[in-house]
Amino acid sequence: MTKISAKLVKELRDMTGVGMMDAKKALVAVEGDMDKAVDYLRENGMAKAAKKSDRIAAEGVTHIIESGNKAAIVEVNAETDFVAKNDQFQALVKEIAQLILENEPATLEDALKIESDGSTIEDKIAEATTVIGEKISLRRFEVISKEESQNFGLYSHMGGRISVITLIEGADEQTARDVSMHTAAINPRYVDRKDVEPAELEHEKQVLTEQALNEGKPANIVEKMIKGRLDKFLAEISLNDQPFVKDPDMTVSKFVASKNGEILSFVRYEVGEGIEKREENFAEEVMNQMKQN
Repeated sequence: MTKISAKLVKELRDMTGVGMMDAKKALVAVEGDMDKAVDYLRENGMAKAAKKSDRIAAEGVTHIIESGNKAAIVEVNAETDFVAKNDQFQALVKEIAQLILENEPATLEDALKIESDGSTIEDKIAEATTVIGEKISLRRFEVISKEESQNFGLYSHMGGRISVITLIEGADEQTARDVSMHTAAINPRYVDRKDVEPAELEHEKQVLTEQALNEGKPANIVEKMIKGRLDKFLAEISLNDQPFVKDPDMTVSKFVASKNGEILSFVRYEVGEGIEKREENFAEEVMNQMKQN
């Protein structure tokens, strides 16, 4: 019998999206011939997701879960919004979030290796990819722990299109959730202006300086203008300084302080952010099909 290497099995899995055992079985059956193995899987109805590894999965859902003093947030992607609403997909996302919360993996690679009921998260995703017929992928996750004196605020918007976990010292769970709702809506980048990287601050200062000079302002006025505009920039990207959505007359930090609390951190996931979606050109697709026929 031809010896099948783990590398070959992985290659077939990546190409077809089937589970490890199915990939190995197919390779054994055709004595290690990759092309024949793909055909074998297709013929046996196990490779509906064949060659989907190059597709862009920019839809999907985020999910948050809490248990005791731990909370987890995950983003799992699919190719279409339709599949993201599929019951099987939703169940898979919840299972992944639960396993990540329980195991607290350090990296994405570690997360994919987590085992449950005899199969890994990677196997479960591959199986779902085959059954559902779209590329599915675990994109990112984070597990957060809190002390007894701290509170989580969990909030999901638009069925998991956006999810937020906020960690607050003191106050209460409702206050933390209100801050998460604000964060979902306004999308701050930092908790506090002191968290902004010096390089980013310097870059913004240079841009604002050029803007002021191009407006023809006198040099002695430019410095004052830059200070004011930089302060506005920092207020816009810093959660503490933003006007609170439920009461714009006070900042978020003042709202939390009024509840005897302090914001420590937040994690905000929005489905597909930062993923370049492929633009479909249907006219070009039709032309290509005509050329092939």
